[in-house]
Amino acid sequence: MCGWTASSLGTTLITTRHQEGTTLSAMEEIAAAISAAREKASVPSSVDLSQYANLVEMFAYCATQFADRPVMSCMGKTLTYGELDVLSAQFACYLQNHTSLHAGDRIALQMPNILQYPVALFGAIRAGMVVVNTNPLYSERELKHQLNDSGAKVLVVLANVAEAAAAVVADTPVETVIVTEIADLHTGFKRPLINNVVKYVKKMVPDVSFKNAVAYRKTLALGKSGRYTPANPAAEDVALLQYTGGTTGVSKGAMISHRNLMANVLQSKQLFESYGLKEGTETFLSPLPLYHIYSFMLSFCVMMQGNHAVLIPNPRDLGSVIKEMKRWRWSGMSGINTLFVQLCNHPEFRELDFSSVKATLSGGMALTAGAAKEWMEVTGAQVYEGYGLTETSPVVSINPGGANQIGTIGIALPGTDIRIVTEAGEDVGIGERGELCVRGPQVMMGYWQRPDETEKTIKNGWLHTGDVAIVQEDGYMRIVDRMKDMIIVSGFNVYPNEIEDVLSGHPNIAECAAIGVPDEKSGEAVKIFVAAKKGDIDKDELKAFLRERLTGYKMPRYIEVRDELPKTNVGKVLRRSLRDEELAKLAKAE
Repeated sequence: MCGWTASSLGTTLITTRHQEGTTLSAMEEIAAAISAAREKASVPSSVDLSQYANLVEMFAYCATQFADRPVMSCMGKTLTYGELDVLSAQFACYLQNHTSLHAGDRIALQMPNILQYPVALFGAIRAGMVVVNTNPLYSERELKHQLNDSGAKVLVVLANVAEAAAAVVADTPVETVIVTEIADLHTGFKRPLINNVVKYVKKMVPDVSFKNAVAYRKTLALGKSGRYTPANPAAEDVALLQYTGGTTGVSKGAMISHRNLMANVLQSKQLFESYGLKEGTETFLSPLPLYHIYSFMLSFCVMMQGNHAVLIPNPRDLGSVIKEMKRWRWSGMSGINTLFVQLCNHPEFRELDFSSVKATLSGGMALTAGAAKEWMEVTGAQVYEGYGLTETSPVVSINPGGANQIGTIGIALPGTDIRIVTEAGEDVGIGERGELCVRGPQVMMGYWQRPDETEKTIKNGWLHTGDVAIVQEDGYMRIVDRMKDMIIVSGFNVYPNEIEDVLSGHPNIAECAAIGVPDEKSGEAVKIFVAAKKGDIDKDELKAFLRERLTGYKMPRYIEVRDELPKTNVGKVLRRSLRDEELAKLAKAE
């Protein structure tokens, strides 16, 4: 239960180097390099998973150990660990006694970063339910699919984003809709004041209704007068259905168990501590949505240290992000490349006091060297890039404190094994490209009700990520690209990440993306999409800039300037959306 060691990896047909007269297999060579990297960075090789039986026990530890400390703040309201304990128990009591839910049933949460989210989350977990994280900006089609696929019987939704739910909920298994208003956990006159301003002045609440609606505050009141029975799920029971982004096909629900999440929290916590973050003293900014697995898991890490998270409902509103940065003396934050670039380009951000910042974590998309450099210049703090997937709960690797390597995804977490394989399934060793495969206690149980898709992704215990990577001699890993995003120009492999990283170093490029488009001569040609920081982009000048930095076959044949590139809700540029646009144009022309 503590992960695997190099000695348990077995052997492969491909051998690589000799160490002290012993021939190492490709897997063993990689395992040895990663082990050495961990030792050098003072990162343990394994993780103790026997500390807690389930997430209920893990939450109980935090609530008891840090009862009087602040756990989360949002919009001027702060909850202590003790208050979160009481409120989540009330919500759990409501679910157990006033709905048709039983242990193992699904409850969908559709909220941005507001305090009602963690109350509902931990209430559901403590009641033994399975949480289904749901994007508040889902279209009707996307929401209907997820509710039907998961079989969720209860939906908790913020009134501001309830329009899609109102349109589709009758065609889903949902029996009860719990509706919350933005300031429901505020006290005194602030609650009705904020709610009324949002609803009647700013008109941010659509005029919709549900036949089976219950007010969020009523659930807490009913739960307060009832009796809550703590659930005791098994470690292998599903705790979370986390749906894939859906940018590559039909959205699938990754079954994340209690063990998966506990393992990833404990694995990541050991790296967290390397950043100098101390127990019970730090404030961590959370601009990325908690319904996203990256921010979701990090919130657990913050709690395990008894620290304080500031929830930011809308990270696209840079003004609100900067406002919270001014309000708090923060130690760290999570973000993605896009957010770092946007903040550094904001004049008010540059005027902030960054003397308390210890760690900035990057995930969700590749961190460009240009973004990391600019963030360091502005804040004086390093960005520590990590890597993960929904299917790995999510973290696979991260750069440790004191040993950061920009451009890499760091070293594999304790208890995590790595393989690099060719398309033919053969293992390759240090410095060779191939698909990144992962084995460890954080790897999901499989896809919900999709055994065929599970078999395609998890083979002989190894999760095939679909990402092209190399393991360096020092044990650090580097992502080359998604296998499906690779562009083949006249037989040569071109990786979009490389082109985008070069583009990000141009002083006037705010956003960029590279894709492959069909070409009669070369099979595929490179097309780039760019958006300027200010003014216009001189295409000739940009071409000259790229020629100095890219081999001929990697040079873009086409350049398209846009005001903004399409992105997911967390700010990740959608290459696939751009590619689909191009294919649609070609189809129409034919």
